[in-house]
Order: sequence, then structure tokens, then C-alpha cells
Amino acid sequence: MRILLAEDDRETAAQVVRGMSAAGHAVEVYGRGDEALRAGREDGFDLAIVDRMLPEMDGLDIVRRWRAGGVKLPVIMLTALGSIGDRVSGLGAGADDYLVKPFALAELSARVGALLRRPPLSEVQTRFQVADVTLDVLRREVRRGGREIRLPPREFGILEQLMRNAGRVVTRAMLLETVWGFHFDPQTNIVESHLSRMRSKLNEGFDTDPIETLRGVGYRMRDGD
Repeated sequence: MRILLAEDDRETAAQVVRGMSAAGHAVEVYGRGDEALRAGREDGFDLAIVDRMLPEMDGLDIVRRWRAGGVKLPVIMLTALGSIGDRVSGLGAGADDYLVKPFALAELSARVGALLRRPPLSEVQTRFQVADVTLDVLRREVRRGGREIRLPPREFGILEQLMRNAGRVVTRAMLLETVWGFHFDPQTNIVESHLSRMRSKLNEGFDTDPIETLRGVGYRMRDGD
């Protein structure tokens, strides 16, 4: 596999190149953000590893511009910033995973492998309809009863997971992992607060709530049955 590495620290770049080469991947290194941006717009890369802090253009801007331009390249973001807020901003920009420095090559290799095993976007369902609610992943569009409902990224992600699993229970832990990328409980009401805001927008002007709360268990999108 061909990997784009955007990293200006030579020691870190050399470490990643050694690890990925040992795993059978070809790595091309770009030390400036603007160079990485241009390279990622070209065909041929299977995955990108992007440092958050880069000269000329930071990693967040690179990923945002890729996504805005339709670049679907899987992205792992590297950073020395490890707070929850930093992780959320990285994932919100469009990164698929987030790894805090210093990191073990074994963990990076495992995350690269997991992303590369994901099915191509062409094989993934991107439009959903449950009762009078429709969601288009590529257009980032939600409608209910024909009316457009504007949702910020995290609220959109919650609704997407509920609609992908319509009729099945989606737990808080599942939402944390799929929407925020957390593999642990940050002991906040982050899920509940975002879901409440999304629910208010979705139900405004309607008499029914398509989302069912199962206390102590999770949430379920009613599939109309």
C-alpha cells in the first residue's frame, strides 16, 4: 500500500517510514502542509498519516480541504495535543483516527491496518431513509418531511449511526467510539447533550419523535414497524 506521510519532524518521519516499510507499505514523506495538500489530491495513495502541526498549513486545514474537495483518502492524524477537545476537533475536520505522540509503532501499524481493511466508499451505503427522515452522508444533508434540517458534524454523526442501525439499539459506548473515536468513557454528558440538541432540531414542528430512549441501555431509531 502507498501511504502519504505529512510530518516535518525528521526523527518521527524516519520512525514511521521504518515501521510502515517493515509492514510492506511504501511511504512518501512531505514536510510542509501545502505540499501534502497537493499530493493528497492526486490519485494513488491508499492512506494518509498527517501531523497536526505543520509549516505553511496545519493538519486540520489539510484534511478539511481534502474533504471539501471530495478526497476520500483515509486519514490518521498525529499530534502532541492529547486533550478531548483536540481529538474532537481533529475528527471533526474529517480525520478517521487520531494518535497522540509519543506513540508505539505497533499501535500505528494496527490502526493503519484497520483503516485499510475498511470497504471502499463505493461499497458503503451513503443514503438512508427511516419513516419521514432521510440522511445523505455525501451531501451531509438531513431532511424530515421534505424540510431540510441543518446539523453540525457531531449531531449529524449521531443521527447517521441511529439510522444505519434503525430498529436496533445503539449504546452510548457505540456512539462515543463511532462519532468521537473514544475507546473509553470520558465521564461527561457529551453524548446526551449533543443528542438532545439534535433531537430538538429533528422534531421541531412534528408531533412524533422517531428516536426512542431505552434508559440504561441506549437509543433506537424507530423503523416504522
